[in-house]
Amino acid sequence: MMNTETNYWFFEEVNFVNIFCPQRIVELDDQIEHREYQKNDSVYTIGEPSEYVYIVKQGRVKVGMYSEDGKEIVKTILTPGEVFGEMALTGEDSHRDFAVVLDNDTIVCPMTLDDMRARMADNQELSLSIFKLVGKRMQKLERRIELLISKDARTRVTEFLRDMAQEKGRKVGFETMIPNHLKHQDIASLTGTSRQTVTTILNELKEKNIINFDRRKILIRDLELLR
Repeated sequence: MMNTETNYWFFEEVNFVNIFCPQRIVELDDQIEHREYQKNDSVYTIGEPSEYVYIVKQGRVKVGMYSEDGKEIVKTILTPGEVFGEMALTGEDSHRDFAVVLDNDTIVCPMTLDDMRARMADNQELSLSIFKLVGKRMQKLERRIELLISKDARTRVTEFLRDMAQEKGRKVGFETMIPNHLKHQDIASLTGTSRQTVTTILNELKEKNIINFDRRKILIRDLELLR
């Protein structure tokens, strides 16, 4: 049985966001390939062979696709510790989406499918977490589609904040703190709104003392008030 603490990315917690923790890479850190990208560089494009599972070590990566009329649809924006390209493990031969880097000096670690499958075979917790990752992302995408079809811009933004709080939030007393890696334009892309709309809604929530935010964090004072 592979020793998980000395052979690969250490589990911080088992959920679909923090499967791996780049802050606690151990001995294999020197053995895993690291690729450095600059802003707007492509990690992979639609139609390229699905040969790797990727882990964001530093920076941010946008994953998206295009509608029939050529409009970009942002599926997710990934931050350090998050995994993408996981559909290759389900039998996807070529990418149905694209992955583009959003920040300079972004570091991505690609792992071959054989390497990842070997690790999954040696560690049940990792295997279950990968399958949970796939399922959760599919549910999240379905929820986004439902919100885009049936909800107004304000509801989409407030529901986005609630989802972020559940996925990445940390309790600070009665409040919930979310590390903020997203710009207003990023939130707009993920909620099908405009940057100006997002800014207006966030400022209104701040004025009502429901949230507070700066460049590093979003503090939700009461999740129930976001309903």
